[in-house]
Amino acid sequence: MSEFDLIKRYFTRATPNALLGVGDDAALLQVSSGNVLAVSTDMLVSGTHFFPDADPFMLGHKALAVNLSDMAAMGAVPRWATLAIALPEADEAWLERFSAGFFSLAQQYGVELVGGDTTRGPLNLCVTIFGEVPAQQALRRDGAQAGDEVWVSGMIGDAALALAHLQRRIDLSEAEFAACAPALHQPQPRVALGVALRDIAHSAIDISDGLLADLGHILDASQVGARLDFPVLPFSPVLRGYIGQPLGRECVLSGGDDYELCFTAPATRHAEISAIGARLGLPLTCIGKIVAGQGCIVHDASGDPIHVEAVGYDHFR
Repeated sequence: MSEFDLIKRYFTRATPNALLGVGDDAALLQVSSGNVLAVSTDMLVSGTHFFPDADPFMLGHKALAVNLSDMAAMGAVPRWATLAIALPEADEAWLERFSAGFFSLAQQYGVELVGGDTTRGPLNLCVTIFGEVPAQQALRRDGAQAGDEVWVSGMIGDAALALAHLQRRIDLSEAEFAACAPALHQPQPRVALGVALRDIAHSAIDISDGLLADLGHILDASQVGARLDFPVLPFSPVLRGYIGQPLGRECVLSGGDDYELCFTAPATRHAEISAIGARLGLPLTCIGKIVAGQGCIVHDASGDPIHVEAVGYDHFR
């Protein structure tokens, strides 16, 4: 199979919302009136971001999901994507499953694949996503203000716990792993939440490298500090069974791969945010406050600060 046959068979779909999609030297995209373009790129490398024997359907899902999560954090509606993929070989069964996972999620969010590149090499996936958001309503990292409440969506820590099991750093039961694994392999991007938070949230970020690391980016950009209450952090019944262990606490605070949203908003909007969570069927939890100063302190049930060794994942540390 040639490179062009591969692209045509597995990665070419109709693109009615693009002026020109796959098949030319570049795609042609028209942004809706009054909106600006939000653009994000994420790379997934075999052996670093996923195991070489990962299920290709789930991998196709995750390759797009992590980019959709970036759109959610900006309050943007995803529209188009490109995919650059390096493959050790043109394995048709693998490609069939991978593209099925990718396009299943793309269809769910109305995303069109409009271009990309293929080459032979170690398995490497790189997606660039394009979305739209009204210029003055984009969620950013630099808007947090002292007095804001800090919120997170969904549950955090399950993906890190599942990964720890696969890395043999902990031994989960079959039922426990089955409960945690979807968070790692098929994260659910919170696009609807991001859109709903326009004009409400002062700042937002998606949790990819760990709660403390990613909240830290908001704090640095906004030049503020934060105080979090560990007992109110939202985690699953499975993780609750390990929260007394150092690894369990690490999963919640710095494990990463959650792809939930962390955002700050005025305390006066608390009821509105709770109502958004109820409407979306998505747990939203207020976990602390933004304060003047620098850094983030996490308090235990007694009000004492918790010492945290690692705050999140860093590729070069």
